[in-house]
Amino acid sequence: MSSKILSNKDNLQVIFEDNHIIIVNKRAGDIVQGDKTGDKPLSEVVKEYIAQKYNKPGNVYLGVVHRLDRPTTGIIVFSKTSKALPRLNKLFADKEAKKTYWAVVKNAPPKNADTLTHWLKKNPKNNKSYAHNKEVNESKKAILHYKTLKKLDRYILLEINLETGRHHQIRSQLSTIGCQIKGDLKYGFDRSNKDASIHLHARHLSFIHPVKKEPIQVTAPLPKDPIWDACTA
Repeated sequence: MSSKILSNKDNLQVIFEDNHIIIVNKRAGDIVQGDKTGDKPLSEVVKEYIAQKYNKPGNVYLGVVHRLDRPTTGIIVFSKTSKALPRLNKLFADKEAKKTYWAVVKNAPPKNADTLTHWLKKNPKNNKSYAHNKEVNESKKAILHYKTLKKLDRYILLEINLETGRHHQIRSQLSTIGCQIKGDLKYGFDRSNKDASIHLHARHLSFIHPVKKEPIQVTAPLPKDPIWDACTA
């Protein structure tokens, strides 16, 4: 698996690029697409990178394939061609892209490894998803698989594989079993991280290239901080 940073211009960490796809390692605080904050989105930064690298005049095509929450870090895939975008969209929609996340939590889960099944209901007023043990009105079924990777001095490192992709799924489901993610005030952690990040990282991704039909596997380097450093020590 690749974890090499191909480009770090203007702190944009490119971990894979070819004619059709560009994959970057999102920083905490970056928004993938523009929103009501008016902050410059990651998609625009990537467009500028492509325009400068390839000396492209005019508008640069870039398709957004999926998203990560603003305080979350890790792998984001963009499409560089209109040919690849619908194929990538279908690949992600059909769960053919295998995504693995790492999360640092304060409390050990009830089991070292388990499958969590809840019904999540989003409250748009506070942009939060609430997990229920039974189906409720307007809820969506959410399934994830976790295992304990490492026990740190004060925290636990979990690896998570998603079976569904719901709003704030990992954050909500882990919080429900008492495993709040470090820094995640919204879902019950007791204090924020200084950089407003949470310790949730999209670590690995594997899929079949939508045009070349070759296997792609990438690993996103972890953010630099003492807790993440301890996870790989």
